[in-house]
Amino acid sequence: MQPTSSSYDVVVVGGGHNALVSAAYLARAGLSVVVLERLGHTGGAAVSVEPFAGHPARLSRYSYLVSLMPEQLMADLDLDVRLASRTTASYTPWTRGDRSGGLLVERPEGEATRASFRELTGDDAEHAAWQDFYGDVGRLAEVVAPTLMQPLPHERDLRSLVDERTWADVVEHPLGRAITARFSDDTVRGVVATDALIGTFASLDDPSLIQNRCFLYHLIGNGTGEWRVPIGGMGAVTDALARAALDAGAEIVTGAGVSAIVPGPDGAEVAFHDSSGEHRVTGRRVLSGVAPWVLRILLDEGEDPDTKPSGSQLKINVLLDRLPRLRSGVDPGVAFAGTLHLAEDYSQLERAYAAAAGGAVPDPMPGEVYCHSLTDPSILGDRAGSAHTLTYFGLHTPTGLFDADPGAKDVAVQRALASLDAVLAEPLADCLARDADGNPCVEAKIPQDVERDLAMPGGHIFHGDLEWPWAPHRARLDTPAQQWGVHTEHDTVLLCGSGARRGGAVSGLGGHNAAQAVLAEL
Repeated sequence: MQPTSSSYDVVVVGGGHNALVSAAYLARAGLSVVVLERLGHTGGAAVSVEPFAGHPARLSRYSYLVSLMPEQLMADLDLDVRLASRTTASYTPWTRGDRSGGLLVERPEGEATRASFRELTGDDAEHAAWQDFYGDVGRLAEVVAPTLMQPLPHERDLRSLVDERTWADVVEHPLGRAITARFSDDTVRGVVATDALIGTFASLDDPSLIQNRCFLYHLIGNGTGEWRVPIGGMGAVTDALARAALDAGAEIVTGAGVSAIVPGPDGAEVAFHDSSGEHRVTGRRVLSGVAPWVLRILLDEGEDPDTKPSGSQLKINVLLDRLPRLRSGVDPGVAFAGTLHLAEDYSQLERAYAAAAGGAVPDPMPGEVYCHSLTDPSILGDRAGSAHTLTYFGLHTPTGLFDADPGAKDVAVQRALASLDAVLAEPLADCLARDADGNPCVEAKIPQDVERDLAMPGGHIFHGDLEWPWAPHRARLDTPAQQWGVHTEHDTVLLCGSGARRGGAVSGLGGHNAAQAVLAEL
C-alpha cells in the first residue's frame, strides 16, 4: 500500500503503540495523517505472537503488562480493550537456615500478607514499614499521575504538594538510601528495589538517580501503579489502537522504511522505501516514534556510538504443559499469578550489578516470572486448561555483556532457568511443552535481539534513560512542543515515542502529548 497523497498535515514515523495513539487523536481532530512503519505490521514492542510451532498460544513477546496507560486515554479513543487485575501482587520464595517459605503480597493486601511478613521476619514491624512506605509513595503517585496528560508541571509545583521525606527518598537521594533506612529485611528490601531496575542497569546507590526515575514510573500509573494483564495479549492493545486510528481516517502504511527526515520552516519531508522503490511525503509536522538516537541519524546528524542507549534485560517466553510445584508448598496458582521474584534479595541485586559491571553474567541471575495465562486463559487458544505461559524478565543483563562474549546469552538463559529451578520441587524441564519439531518451547531475547527485531538502539526498552515526568526549574516552556515535553531542535519535528519526556513503557503518553502539541500549533 502507498500513501494516497504526497502531502499531509502530520507524518508519523514508526508504527508502535505511541505512534498509533498520536494518529488516532490527530485524525479524530480532522487532520490528515499517515503512519509509516518499517515492519509488515504495527505495534512495535507491544505485539502478540505464536512463537512455538504447533501451539496456538499467543504470547506478548516483548512488552507484557500495562500500568501507565491512563484510563482517560483509553476512554478518549474508545479502545475496546480490557485490562485484568492479577489476584497476587507478588510471591518471593525465601530460605533462612533450615527455614523456608514465601513472602506473599496479595492484591488487595489482607491478613495473609501480614501473616506472610510475620513468618519471614518474626514480627509485624517490617509489614508496618511496608505499609508506611507504599502509603507515602502512593500519595506521591496521586499527585503526579493526573499531570501526565497535561502540559508539563514545573518541579517546584509538584514538590510543594508532596511530603518532604517522600520527595527526598524518591527524587533527591539514591533510592538505596531510603530502602535500607526504612526496611531491615534483605528479602523485603529486594522486593521494593526491583521496580527500580526493570530495563535499567544501575546500582541502587547510583548518584545519577536513573534507578529512582525507573522506580517512580513503575508506581504512578493511574495513581495506583497497578500492573494489569491485557486480555487477549499485548497485541490486543495495539490492534485496538490501529483500529481507532484507521476508523478516524488515518492512513497506515507498513513495509515503509524511513531513511531520512528533512525539516523546513513550514514542515518536513520524509523519505521512505518499500518494495517498489524510494518515495517522499511531506507533513506540516513530523512525529517521531523511533528512539531519539535513531531520529538524529534520520535527520542526517550522524551516528554517535558514545551516546547510543544500552538496554539491560533478558526476556524468556516459555510454554508449559502444567505449572511446576514449588518447594515452599504454596499453590502454584497463587505463586505464579503475580510477580514471582527470583534471586532478588537486596544483597543479591547489588552483587549481580557488580558482577555485570565487571563483565560477568550474574550468578545467581536475578529476575521475575509472570504467568499471564492464569489471568487470561484466552491467550492459550484451544490449549486453555491444558497449558500455561511463563514470562521471565531478567535484571542486570546489559548489552555490553553480550557484545563481549557471544556465548553469554546461553549462559544467561541457563542461569535464569536455574534461578527458577532453585525454588521448584521439580525441574522446569519436566513441565515444558514441546513444539511441532520436538524442541522445548523456550524463546529468549537479549538487548541485541530487541535492537535487531525492533530497531531500538542498544535494545533499550525505554529508548534511553527515563526522565522525571516534570519540567526542571529553569526549563524553557515557550512552545507547545516544549510544554508537552515532545520538542526537538527542529520546530516541525516532534517526539511521540518512548523517548519523549513522559514516554516509556506501554502508556501511550508520548503519543497523546505529541498530538496535543500539534493541535496547539496547527
